[in-house]
Amino acid sequence: MGSQQRVLFSRRILSLLLSSVLLFLLVACSQSKPPASEAAAEEAAQAQQESIPTGSILLRGAGATFPSLIYKRWFSLYHDSHPQTFVRYAAVGSGEGVRRFIGRNLQPQEDIDFGASDAAMTDGQIAEAGYNVLMVPATAGCVVLAYNLPGVSAELKLSRKAYAGIFLGEIKNWNDPLIAQSNPGVKLPNLTIVTVVRQDASGTTFAFTRNLDAISGRWRGQFGPATIVDWPGNAMRAKGNEGVAALIEKSTGSIGYVGYEFARRIGLDYATLENKDGQFVKPTEQSCTQALSNTEMPDNLRAFVPDPSGHASYPIATFSWILLRRSYQDAQTADAIRSLLQWSLQDGQRYASELGYVPLPQAVAEKALAAVNSVSAQSR
Repeated sequence: MGSQQRVLFSRRILSLLLSSVLLFLLVACSQSKPPASEAAAEEAAQAQQESIPTGSILLRGAGATFPSLIYKRWFSLYHDSHPQTFVRYAAVGSGEGVRRFIGRNLQPQEDIDFGASDAAMTDGQIAEAGYNVLMVPATAGCVVLAYNLPGVSAELKLSRKAYAGIFLGEIKNWNDPLIAQSNPGVKLPNLTIVTVVRQDASGTTFAFTRNLDAISGRWRGQFGPATIVDWPGNAMRAKGNEGVAALIEKSTGSIGYVGYEFARRIGLDYATLENKDGQFVKPTEQSCTQALSNTEMPDNLRAFVPDPSGHASYPIATFSWILLRRSYQDAQTADAIRSLLQWSLQDGQRYASELGYVPLPQAVAEKALAAVNSVSAQSR
């Protein structure tokens, strides 16, 4: 074999080897799983940590992202004072929390002891869960309209017609006359409005769309209140309150609905909104408390405040519910759930303000505590 033939032969061998390596990598990549979302990754990490000391108990919950900041604080502090009780909470959205609580098409790792939802549960969902349901209001707060408008440092006011029009896709530009009317002297940019909305079934969406349903006949006729919406107009979608807040932060010209606590945590600007009495009110602990202060809580503890009256009431406020069984299969779980929620409804409320939530009105907390105290066990 001549030197030229040896070179050609070596190149062919090298080419075959490279092809084999590439084929192996392609097959390996095709068999690997796509990267999980942040929530799914956190949930998987928690699942790996579920080995607990002998004699301890693990309570697993899942659901709403809106109250997740205060739940995280509660469950950590509760464990500090009750070291034999471990609580894992997956912030996967209200709709997913209800699905898991009902027990519909569950994977083994999705089994939970309690759910969480800002939309409570419908009568149909309660029936699907065999009526073994207690809906306990655990915390409350406001939904704000956070926005990203560089160069606008003045307080942005949005009338009821303006913010309904924005999310109906009718108001498309930030210098629209209906927005300018409530903001005299403010130089609004000639910039396209992009709404940021939830892609997952969400109690925050439910709270916001209940308000839109109350203030806009057009919204009421086309959409109504819902946990998931086929949003009109120029909309970007994100998962969870944290996802919406992050997308607003990096998207110039955007506006989206998000829990007050998430907007405050990352320093987003949020609008002052016109309420039922025609007053423009900022979201604060005081204005959110005022919005919920006169709520009449029925026996099933499911109450909504879609358009609160009152001169100082912020217009979009909601309770958030923890979903419990009336009767658990074993006494240990029933006792642990009851103790956890008793602490949350009493000692836990003191942490609401610092995290951007609203402590439950006393009358609501008392009814919620009575419901928790009724939790029983089938094994007794």
